[in-house]
Amino acid sequence: MDGNCEKNSIKYLSGIASPEDLKKIPKEDLPILADEIRSELVRVTTKNGGHLASNLGVVEMTMAIHRVFDAPKDHIVFDVGHQSYVHKMLTGRYDRMDTLRTSGGISGFTNRAESEFDCFGAGHSSTSLSAALGFAISDKLSGSDAYTVAVIGDGAYTGGMIHEALNNCRKDLNLIIIMNENEMSISKNIGSFAKNLAKLRNKSGYFRTKRATGNFLRKIPLLGKFLFWFIRGVKKAFKNVLYGSNYFESMGLTYLGPIDGNDCEAVEKLLIEAKKLNESVVVHIKTKKGKGYEPAENSPSEYHGMSPCSAECVGDTFSTVMGEEITRLAENDTKVCAVTAAMCDGTGLNCFRESYPDRFFDVGIAEEHALTFSAGLSANGMRPFAAIYSTFLQRGFDNIVHDIALQKLPCVICVDRAGLNAGDGATHHGIFDVAFLSEIPNMTIYTPITFEALRLSIKEAYASNSPVAIRYPNGCEKQEVINAFYSETVNRPLSAARDFDKTDNIDTVIITHGRIVLEAMKAKVELAKKGISVGIILLEKIKPYGECAENVKELMPEKTKAVLFLEEEIRSGGMGMNLSDVMIRKGMLENIKYSIVATDDSFVEKREVGQHIYDAAGVDARSVEKEILRILQ
Repeated sequence: MDGNCEKNSIKYLSGIASPEDLKKIPKEDLPILADEIRSELVRVTTKNGGHLASNLGVVEMTMAIHRVFDAPKDHIVFDVGHQSYVHKMLTGRYDRMDTLRTSGGISGFTNRAESEFDCFGAGHSSTSLSAALGFAISDKLSGSDAYTVAVIGDGAYTGGMIHEALNNCRKDLNLIIIMNENEMSISKNIGSFAKNLAKLRNKSGYFRTKRATGNFLRKIPLLGKFLFWFIRGVKKAFKNVLYGSNYFESMGLTYLGPIDGNDCEAVEKLLIEAKKLNESVVVHIKTKKGKGYEPAENSPSEYHGMSPCSAECVGDTFSTVMGEEITRLAENDTKVCAVTAAMCDGTGLNCFRESYPDRFFDVGIAEEHALTFSAGLSANGMRPFAAIYSTFLQRGFDNIVHDIALQKLPCVICVDRAGLNAGDGATHHGIFDVAFLSEIPNMTIYTPITFEALRLSIKEAYASNSPVAIRYPNGCEKQEVINAFYSETVNRPLSAARDFDKTDNIDTVIITHGRIVLEAMKAKVELAKKGISVGIILLEKIKPYGECAENVKELMPEKTKAVLFLEEEIRSGGMGMNLSDVMIRKGMLENIKYSIVATDDSFVEKREVGQHIYDAAGVDARSVEKEILRILQ
């Protein structure tokens, strides 16, 4: 199996239009289908990017699920949804896999708008069981005999929502909870006898004997029920001695497993037995991440999320620069520490972890805990830097308000992947953080767009005695931005930069921040052809907004006719609304026409084939040009 982009010969996969076609394939030929699926996974993700290692690991498991259950009548809910590529291939979307994660193509996650087989959308972790519980209980209330299957990777169990849902589970539901263990072990068995007993418990003969014995005991007059419950109690006590306490069974759920999740026939048999129980069951399946593709088997984390082979950024990224700068601070201050929520590689903190492992904390998929944990560190004298993707930061909003900002604790929140992110769709855009951080008192917000500005913002945040958020995009800095705004080394406090002299004859000013400044620069060129002179003010620090307005005032041309606020975030509560409000109250926009170009009150989701994400969001250079022409009329 290799990573070439040419389609391999296909015997079965191209003929699967629905799971019904999958069920017709002879069991002895399922390994052929598994190989076809893996070849296609490698080919597509090498070309388009995406999540490879996790999907390679769940091939047989997903095949077994669709052979045992009857989707879409039965509901299959994937946690996160990044491991649903095989599910997509088996539910009529194989012929569209070449469009995976591209404009107008299929999503890299489950999406209700894409297929009836995607019963619940996803993108963030640990939400599946709560949703699955909702499906199962609604089926129970309506009298439906449908099953709900929640497919959950072991990493998701580090997220609190899974345990909240487990605590709320009922025994009397057609709910199958598949725990896909591919990295860490949750429970540890003791000794060879316990292992053999686990094998015995997962054989179909064991289940038949168990049901027959139970039915026989219940039929014995007078003593039958007593004997049934007595023997069941003895069995449970004996098993607990061998296994130790089982978390799932202690919550009243039946637990089956573990079993080899890369053995399709074995998984099928176990799922069939789980169905027959007609109750909430946890099925523990072990899969090998990266299965069948040697590079991914050897380095599963490296092949967890892949960039397209045409990716532009080579070398340093904003994430790696952030990690290196925090590591430098830690060299001279033993109180500097780094916190992340299961995203060490993605947030660039590898170097910190290697240099100062005792001050590095990966708390798992637990953003709320990460933020309040950081607050506790700060309250006791440490200097925490919490690196979290923008889209995941919204999960910890109350923790920022209640635990950090209200107490004015000097925590630094490094907001990675800020702005629109094309590949992973609506669930992964970072378009809400400016709005929700802006409304929090005591919060300072930096928006660097060059590596030098990022380093300076980290140093200023480190020196602050109150909460600071530093937001930056995915990828690398752009030389054209450096040339336009930073012809000289920045040796001043961060505030704002401009690409013009104050004495220039400027008609219109675009006030913006972040990566979208590139669209402003394109619009400026086109407007110049129409005789309209445009200057751009690039904000480096947007909050406090009063301070930001004063910085803008220092840079504004004297004869400005129009101002356009441009951002790739949500309009409501964003920079444009907040800054224009302050500028109006300060009298800075008197006799000046102004407007805001930002993402409107909608999720940036579906795009036409070939459409750029900025175009889909209505914040591209053409939209900027049209809006400036409109307000100048």
